Amino acid sequence: MNTWQNNLKAWEKQPFLKRLFLKFPKAEAYLVGGAVRDAILGRETKDFDLVIRQVAKNDLEKFLATQGKVNLVGKHFGVYKFRPRNWTGEEIDIALPRTEYSLNQSGAYRDFKIKSQANLKIEDDLSRRDFTINAMAWDIKNKKIIDPFFGQSDLQQKIIRTVGRPELRFKEDYSRLLRALRFSCQLSREPAAWEIETTAWTAIKKNIKNLDKKIDGQRIVAYEVIAKELVKMVVSNPIWAIELLDQCGAIKILFPQLLKSKNCPQPKIYHSEGDVWEHMILAIQTLFTKDFKKEFKKPASQEVIWAVIFHDIGKPFTLTMADRIRFNNHDVYSTNLFGQLSDKLKLTSAGLDVDKVKKLINKHMLTVQSQVLAMKDVTLEKYFFNPQFPGDELLMVMFADITATVPPSGQPDYSSYRILKKRLARLGKANKNKKTLPKPLVTGGDLIKKFKLNSSPKIGDLLLILREAQLKGKIKTKAQGLLFIKKHIK
Repeated sequence: MNTWQNNLKAWEKQPFLKRLFLKFPKAEAYLVGGAVRDAILGRETKDFDLVIRQVAKNDLEKFLATQGKVNLVGKHFGVYKFRPRNWTGEEIDIALPRTEYSLNQSGAYRDFKIKSQANLKIEDDLSRRDFTINAMAWDIKNKKIIDPFFGQSDLQQKIIRTVGRPELRFKEDYSRLLRALRFSCQLSREPAAWEIETTAWTAIKKNIKNLDKKIDGQRIVAYEVIAKELVKMVVSNPIWAIELLDQCGAIKILFPQLLKSKNCPQPKIYHSEGDVWEHMILAIQTLFTKDFKKEFKKPASQEVIWAVIFHDIGKPFTLTMADRIRFNNHDVYSTNLFGQLSDKLKLTSAGLDVDKVKKLINKHMLTVQSQVLAMKDVTLEKYFFNPQFPGDELLMVMFADITATVPPSGQPDYSSYRILKKRLARLGKANKNKKTLPKPLVTGGDLIKKFKLNSSPKIGDLLLILREAQLKGKIKTKAQGLLFIKKHIK
């Protein structure tokens, strides 16, 4: 027996299922959908869905209440969120077998009519699902796989295929258009490893415009749903996600400004790698290289990935021709443009820290715009030793940007970046803490009290001067700090 079968067999040992079979001898229990798919692929999963047959809805609800905590949010559809006693994982979705069909073929999930039926065949329940790899079930009692749509074969061939006709399946729920792309990204270890079946891909390209479809002024596919799919696919495999979104026309629908990066020229004295789009792709690829892993010892966060994708989106809008091609203040423009797009797409709803992404985009040119050697320690503290600013992640974005900036020599210039790293290391070492620096010796209140000053911007200026001296080790006590300020006031 295969390892995945052994993993699925473990479900027969679940105490609440043992009791279910004792209380209802005719009951059948099936693990369905993603949990079966991931078990066969040897992938970990936290989401478990069970279908229980031959038990009436009211009887099932009463039984579950004796076995753990039941959330009745989905009761109307015959679905329960269930947490068995002593269960440490996510809630389990437990449902009766059900059928569903779109009332008007509008593409909106809320347009579905759902009917639960305790004696409905498991095959009929599986027939309503989106893709063949999600339309498999594990018969817990009889220890066998139920696979009416050959999902195992598609798993082996690494194909995303719809259950039934793609055109019909997508018209039932247009969010499935992005879901197909997301599965291709999540399951692929390398770009294009998991292909979307030809007729499904054709249907996706034909229907992608319906992501913006509205009925009576209401969106068919909510931006919150779109955001969830986008964030998952981009984090899973950003290069392949961008490729698929571009090829099917989704970028043109969702964030067309990014397409202006294509064929947007860059000064060849710094960018022999190509246009802004090619630079962006190369920067994303950098996040998954051995050099990146060696530099940071940890993977890039989802915020870093999103920042790298959009860090230069403002370049086409700020392009000027003077002594050479220039993109003045493109970092600020990119930040604002990403902010507008993220607000529109509601990316925050999908768990993306949009404010962090904006900070990373806004400061990705720090080593270029500033002379690193001339930067004050208080500036370094602000961006790299401040819990409110993602300094470590900013270094990741900078590294990716620099690596993708290839001059005619073919060797990216890391000199300013390396100087910055050395200054940060020296500053952290001098203060015996690489993450935070010691608290200021003197506060604004101290200055007001000691020197009878009125509250004004001047106090902030004095504190910055004092903080710089403290970080450089010139001031080590509060008394020294007050004496230092006294000299500057005079």
